[in-house]
Amino acid sequence: MSAEEQSKTWFGRSVLRKEDPALLTGRGRFVDDLQPERLLHACIVRSPYAHAHITRIDCTAARALAGVKAVYAFADLPLALQQKRLPLMSANPAIKQSLTQPVLAKDEVRYAGESVAVVIAVSRRVAEDAAALVEAEYEALPAVSDVRKGLEPGAPTVHAGTLNNLVAQVPFVVGDVATAFANATQVIKASFDTHRGGAFSMETRGCLAIHDPELNNNTLYLTSQSPHRIKRVLMDMLDFADNEIRVIAPPDVGGGFGPKGSFYPEYALITACAIKLGCAVKWIEDRSENFVATQQERDMLWDLEVAIDANARILGLRGRLIHENGAYVAPLGLILPWIAVTHVQGPYVIPNFSIEMVVAFTNKVPTSPVRGAGRPQAVFVMERLMDRIARATGLDPAEVRRRNFIQPAQMPYNCQLIARDGRPVIYDSGDYPEAQRRTLEMARYGEFRKKQLAARAEGRHIGIGMASFVEGTGLGPYESATVRVATNGKIIICTGAAPQGQSHKTTLAQICADQLQVSPDKIDVVTGDTGAIAIGVGTFAARSAVNAGSAVHMAGMAVREKALLLAAGMLKVSVEKLEIGDGFVYNVAQPEQKKSLREIAIYAAGSPGYSLPGGVTPGLEHTAYFTPDRSTYSNGCHVVEAEVDIWTGHVTLTGYWIVDDCGRAINPKVVYGQVLGGTVHGIGNALLERLLYDEHAQPLTTSFADYLLPLATDVPRIEVGHMESPSPLNPLGVKGAGEGGTLPAIAAIIAAVEDALSPFGVTINEAPVSPMRIVDLIRHAAPQTYA
Repeated sequence: MSAEEQSKTWFGRSVLRKEDPALLTGRGRFVDDLQPERLLHACIVRSPYAHAHITRIDCTAARALAGVKAVYAFADLPLALQQKRLPLMSANPAIKQSLTQPVLAKDEVRYAGESVAVVIAVSRRVAEDAAALVEAEYEALPAVSDVRKGLEPGAPTVHAGTLNNLVAQVPFVVGDVATAFANATQVIKASFDTHRGGAFSMETRGCLAIHDPELNNNTLYLTSQSPHRIKRVLMDMLDFADNEIRVIAPPDVGGGFGPKGSFYPEYALITACAIKLGCAVKWIEDRSENFVATQQERDMLWDLEVAIDANARILGLRGRLIHENGAYVAPLGLILPWIAVTHVQGPYVIPNFSIEMVVAFTNKVPTSPVRGAGRPQAVFVMERLMDRIARATGLDPAEVRRRNFIQPAQMPYNCQLIARDGRPVIYDSGDYPEAQRRTLEMARYGEFRKKQLAARAEGRHIGIGMASFVEGTGLGPYESATVRVATNGKIIICTGAAPQGQSHKTTLAQICADQLQVSPDKIDVVTGDTGAIAIGVGTFAARSAVNAGSAVHMAGMAVREKALLLAAGMLKVSVEKLEIGDGFVYNVAQPEQKKSLREIAIYAAGSPGYSLPGGVTPGLEHTAYFTPDRSTYSNGCHVVEAEVDIWTGHVTLTGYWIVDDCGRAINPKVVYGQVLGGTVHGIGNALLERLLYDEHAQPLTTSFADYLLPLATDVPRIEVGHMESPSPLNPLGVKGAGEGGTLPAIAAIIAAVEDALSPFGVTINEAPVSPMRIVDLIRHAAPQTYA
């Protein structure tokens, strides 16, 4: 390391990603790349019905096919799995019906795509052929597709024998809402609908289970965001001792976005199959399965009203959220709707607040968090209300927001709500008015109305929209990290965080490099392996920079101090005279007097018959756990320009400006990539992505021919500015950045489309909004334009 490099910290520098060389040269390692000996392949038989009794399953023909090793239905499962359903990984006492999914359906299926049997064969092709031979007969039952109708008295129930479809009903109340509305100058009512979508990561779900019958050891490789949590569930479901199961997310996972953080029936099922057959079994979800078996998100119905005073300041907000939960309580419980409700206030002062959260079953794929986890929906409804206030008062939308922003001097700001982790919602730091000011300046907002009038004179319809957001990040309970200098001199970080593209190997190495004063290239990072570090949580909810980053920082500091202490004894000098750098601990006054980290690590490992210095633990390593007191809160602002073709409904985004504040940036280029990727995700959510079901809860969008993702042609040039309001809640001052791009995108884009269509009086209360829907809104708002 050069003298210039030693004089700088690695934190805050846009160093190149350590992950990229393998990916760019085709040397990435994903689950499906793993090919152990005696490998068998699994195919899942899934229900074609949304709701039905299973009257018969005959596996005879499937078992007779050449190459088939086994076919299992519910009755063939180990007794332990027959008696258990998926456990709640995030339990909540508010859940009235904790009906989680079985590994295989026994006598009732509750959504189209639910697993009823599994085929194990010598190849995936043979397994698929055999799966088609499984004779499953069903007696159709009434299905619940509309969540509002499913809550009505006398509605069919998703689970036979239950009284209703209510999962939970929880009030969230702050202040005196009734008085606030009684004193209001104006009350604005609105209903909003955010539709169901999915994550659809590049790599589908999959797992490979390897059983060693001699040692009674099991290893599960899977596309997961949370290997340690998956291990804990498998230990419970299959009665494993801690040493009998190891769970590994391979070096590369092709996207996660939330659903891969959950536990699925296939993980226990494939592991049980490997044990029963005494060999390796692989299951890779195909894209058709991905549409009907991987957990989804959204379908939230909001009925809200906001009370304002004569100056357009909010006095109170009240209403109801109905969250459509799908057929089962997913292992993550009520996280999704709970986060949505507790993020509705956003960056605004709302002294009086009352929202009832209602969660209900339907005969659809269960829901779990997808990038943003309820926050994009919360931002959408709050920002749409801000635009309604602007329309009702005649004020500029930016001015309405300015009048209601929480001010920097009010930090830390207590929203008086309880987050889903049981901790208070307290914003730790941020300057929301400044984030908006900078974004509007980047977008030249003050010049837009003149530009809009000129476009209208040409017959073009352009609009501008904005949205501000606050996001709870850095969720607990903790994250782990071990920093170790091996006896060969290599520096290794092991962490429970399991990335899916977030650059952990780069950013965590940068943090450690500052403590040990080496280049990040000299540090290896091991993630997502329960055999490498005993306890961990995982990567989701924009938490890893805060938790894993802080744990690496703490562990790196401890290793640095230990290296100095041991070197002092080895060199016979005081610790105060020593410094660390470029792989050595050296005497500042006499640099030639030094010991390498390798030598120190060998010394710390100990020699037979010799004692280590008093108070020194063996090994040049340290394991740290960072446990946050509460969440950190990122924030930011998006401004979007859009042009709408009123005859086709096509939307072209012509400009996009962002200011994002995730506290101190470990690697600004990585932050930029996270914000950019999240924004593109939001573009799809706003304009394209919608999972449709018919009145019988049959899925209608089951391929990319029906469900559209944004292409490069849908993405405008996006300018990103970065603010820093360091968090006081962790030693690095960081906050999460992985979801911030998605949160405000839907609201800002829909606002821009609505603004473009303002001459027609169009109001948009839903997302996504398709070209067909835009044409329909124009036609009904102003039929004379088609005369």
